[in-house]
Amino acid sequence: MRIAIVSDTHLPRGARAVPDACVEAMRSADLIVHAGDFSSAEVLDWLESLGPPVHAVHGNVDTAEVRERLPETLELEAEGLRIAVIHDAGPAKGRVARMRRRFPDADAVVFGHSHLPLHSEENGFHIFNPGSPTERRRAPRHSFGIAEIKDKNLSLRHVWL
Repeated sequence: MRIAIVSDTHLPRGARAVPDACVEAMRSADLIVHAGDFSSAEVLDWLESLGPPVHAVHGNVDTAEVRERLPETLELEAEGLRIAVIHDAGPAKGRVARMRRRFPDADAVVFGHSHLPLHSEENGFHIFNPGSPTERRRAPRHSFGIAEIKDKNLSLRHVWL
């Protein structure tokens, strides 16, 4: 199973658009996970139109309509693994332990908010921030993520744009 992971698209904003490489990765994935901050419901509708099922949470800048349609957190099952999704995982200090406590049954937590790509793993528990494909802020480059699951083994990687 291949999962495209995005966050913090913050659209629409001027002429900004999701890069083609990210769109193609989402279209060809088995599942799309978005960790919030779409900004508008039109972006959520567009994402859902790409084809694969979308699992998403709302973020702090999302409109009331997005907040009504999406939960603050979710947990999904993918090929026997549990993946939790939240927009803001809080401060960097203690984040892995805090997410482990908050989602005790999860194998991984996907989050966004900071726009800073991150992958950390402790004792088989992963936390992953894909960065942003559209608004890098302090990150060196725009990015998104890919998760691959095979035989209950999870691999996570960033795709740099």
